[in-house]
Amino acid sequence: MKITAIRTLVVNARMRNWILVKVETDQPGLYGWGEATLEWKTRSVVGAIEDLAVLLIGRNPLQVERCWQIMHRQYFWRGGITNMSAISGIDQALWDIKGKDAGKPVCELLGGPVRDSLRLYDHLGGGNLEGMYTTGSPENFAELARQSVAKGFTAFKAMPIPVCEMIESPAVLKKAAKCVQAMREAVGDEIDIMVDLHARTSPAAAIQFGRLLGDYNLYWYEEPCWPEDVDALKEVKDALPMPIATGERLTGRWEFMELFEKRAVHIIQPDVSHCGGISEVRRIAAMAEAYLMPVACHNPQGPVSTASSIHVGFATPNYLIQEVVRNDVPWRNDILGAPLAIEGGSVLPPTAPGLGIDINEKEAAKYPFQPEVTMAFERKDGSVADW
Repeated sequence: MKITAIRTLVVNARMRNWILVKVETDQPGLYGWGEATLEWKTRSVVGAIEDLAVLLIGRNPLQVERCWQIMHRQYFWRGGITNMSAISGIDQALWDIKGKDAGKPVCELLGGPVRDSLRLYDHLGGGNLEGMYTTGSPENFAELARQSVAKGFTAFKAMPIPVCEMIESPAVLKKAAKCVQAMREAVGDEIDIMVDLHARTSPAAAIQFGRLLGDYNLYWYEEPCWPEDVDALKEVKDALPMPIATGERLTGRWEFMELFEKRAVHIIQPDVSHCGGISEVRRIAAMAEAYLMPVACHNPQGPVSTASSIHVGFATPNYLIQEVVRNDVPWRNDILGAPLAIEGGSVLPPTAPGLGIDINEKEAAKYPFQPEVTMAFERKDGSVADW
């Protein structure tokens, strides 16, 4: 069996362009899908996939690890978020082919399910009822929280820190804390709440804000500062009682090493569409297990990334919970041959061969590439802000 082509299908989904990767073979009807979505770098990733395709045409797609090593090592320049996202999409597609060829779901090829169901969590964004780009009021957060629970979710994540405010302001932090309070009061103590800071805060502000949230029993406190500064993350971790999570912006096991060695966080969040695909996230998870750290893959992308993450979750002993997105576009499931079997707050083990999904390319073509929404956020004083 040989790889005959590697193509990309870009699907515009409002905030993101989903970069879907199709690996085709010389066996009639046998192909695989992966996802390499990287918002605001879409054309760069598509170009990187074209560069990698040159290395794999004519190779055996069933030799997944050999193909991974070729993609990672055969060019002098390695790594980087763009290149690793390209590798991630192709790697997922190769696992999809391998599963289809064997007639088994990918999670079976990874050792079989280690759990009977996988818990899911919802994403409320910034609590704005009209979209995800601005931060809503406590009342908005409470309403979205109630809607999520009504859909069957027992956990959700929100981003209550406003982008445009000067974060090192106690007044701003207190207002954001009121949003968390409103969510907790809306859903009670039985529902788990995660707070995502998007690395907008300095370590000092993250600690100050975290102390304001002590009564709300957070499931985790995500990206309190930039993951490049591991010592800063550890400073926040050591100062607060709630679990600290990070990892979505890191690629490859090498970028996670210092987090593990310094025990700078409690929970890691590699992204299967950025960190190196199914092959690499499994290695990262195994490293985390040695440090007693759970894994919860980051996943605000499209349906192929979701499917890949679910297979990893079922086959990984130290997997905690899976992020899913349901409100980005109303036609999310329309581009699939069959929708993912996600009902409310959990999902059962996949049983279809490969990743268990297919893309309706004719339907997907209705949403061609468009430049992503520019996130040109500024603070009130005109300085550039992290979104």
